[in-house]
Parts: sequence; structure tokens; C-alpha cells
Amino acid sequence: MFQNNKLTKLLNIKYPVIQGGMAGVSEAVLAAAVSNAGGIGVIGSGFASSEWLAEEIKKTKALTDKPFGVNLLMQNPNAAKLMEVIVREKPAAVWTGGGNPVPVMPYLKGAGVKVIPVVPYARLAVKMEQAGADAVVVEGLESGGHIGESTTICLVPQAAAAVKNIPVIAAGGICDGRAMAAALVLGASGVQIGTRFLAAAECQIHESYKQAVIKATDEDIAVVARFTGHPVRMIKNKFVESVRKIEAKNPFPEEIKSERFAGNKGGANADLSALLCGTCAGSVKEIKTCQEIIDEIVGAAKEILDNAAALMQ
Repeated sequence: MFQNNKLTKLLNIKYPVIQGGMAGVSEAVLAAAVSNAGGIGVIGSGFASSEWLAEEIKKTKALTDKPFGVNLLMQNPNAAKLMEVIVREKPAAVWTGGGNPVPVMPYLKGAGVKVIPVVPYARLAVKMEQAGADAVVVEGLESGGHIGESTTICLVPQAAAAVKNIPVIAAGGICDGRAMAAALVLGASGVQIGTRFLAAAECQIHESYKQAVIKATDEDIAVVARFTGHPVRMIKNKFVESVRKIEAKNPFPEEIKSERFAGNKGGANADLSALLCGTCAGSVKEIKTCQEIIDEIVGAAKEILDNAAALMQ
């Protein structure tokens, strides 16, 4: 079904499924497991050092011979040094976020690395195509972590209609076959998934974080720090309560540092940690391997699309 898919051909992967590059979560073991399962794993470098990234790339190469990528946070003060590592190690692709990637695109593309920016608006998707991006992720507000303002179901078709020649990848609230099928029908060439992989057996976060994801319902996901201009979606807990008490005092944005929400592995006391999580957590009910997760999602999406095609005949 996906042999002629633009994204699978671009990245040389079996399924158009990307594991979101979650800072503090997406490390070598998870990235390699997703790549081995037919999707493409992504190391989330966040605010990490170039030494850390070099080591994680080395580990990933030892665990898989399949394509994998790196998520590069443009706000990282060490972004230039991370770029040096990426250009030297040449992962299949780099996903960019948290800033303008246009100045670094020539260096990445010159090294043979595909460039895939993550954007919250269709207008920016077009700009990224014009700047030379190889594909673009449009991320709806249903995603975990820092969020935009448009829903995935509205953003994807607008971006797909506006972008002319490169694959559009849907992200935000996608964690099962139904959501993947919907994204493809809306015009996406593939999907980026984060929250579902939090509950992967290979994910390196603390067990308490995984259990919080599994136990969460649609009513247990909250958005905090809107007043800073950098709202963050996460699981409700005592940490969220403490942030909301600060918000109730109408503080200056500087009183809550956005770095506090940049991602973490979740400590033994998950109630006091920032557990970044998307709205689809209510659909995640058990821990499975990355292979099981991808097989389940892709299989269900295929069945839904095949059934829909049959109904149209």
C-alpha cells in the first residue's frame, strides 16, 4: 500500500510512521526500535550537548542498520556544535523545531541529510518548501509539549493544499490506526507519533511516567503556561496544580521558565514531574513493543482505508 508513498520513498522506510523527537525521551534504544519496526526513529536532542548527541547516534547505529533521524532544537545554545555532529555522522534526516531552520538547511542538505521542519501553520509549511525543505511536519495543538493554535484536522488539509511538491506529515493527537487513516485522507503522506511511543516497551522514561500515560483519560490532560506565550500540554498532577497557582497570581512570563517544560524522563514521583503528553493518551491502554505498536497502527489504518475504498465502489 505504501510502495509509492512520497514519504516512504524519500526516507527509504517501510511505513510512513515517524517517531516524534521528544526531548528527554527519544534516545537511541527507542529510535532504533522504531526504525527496526519499519518506521523511522528520531533522537530528540533538545538542550543536550554535542557529546551526548554523538554518543546517542553511535548507539543507534549499533542497534539498527535502518534509517533514523535527529530532532534539532534551534533554541539550543549549542545548536551549532550539534550541527557539526549531524553533518559528520549523517543521519537520514533532521527534524527542526523551536526556531528558523532556513540558515542551516544548506549545510544539512550539503551533507546529504534530509531536512524536515516542524511547523504549526500552513503558511510556514509553504515557506519551508520554498526554502528547500525535503518534507514538512504540520503539528496540531493536540500534541504533547509546546503547542500551536490550530487543530490537526483543520491544519493538515490546509497545509496539504498549499504545499505543492514535498510530503506533508501530520502530527498531533495521532496514536492509532483510525487517526492515521484520517490523516492520510486529509492529505498527509504520513504521520508523526509521540505520545503512543511513551508507552513503548523500549521507551527509556520511568515506569511511573508510562503508567501515568496509560491511566490518563481525555479529562486528565491539561495546558499550562499560556500566559508565557509558550503553552505546554501535559498530564494533570500536583506539578500542574503548582503551576496553575502561579498563573492565578498573574505573574510575569519570566517567572515560569519554558525550559521547565522542555521534557524530562519523569522521576519516581511522577506527580511532581512535568509529564508532557498529547490529548490522545486516553486511547493508550497498555505497554507494547515498537514493533507491536507500528504493526497495530498501520494494520488498522490499512483496513479502514481498504473498507472505505470498497464502500465507494
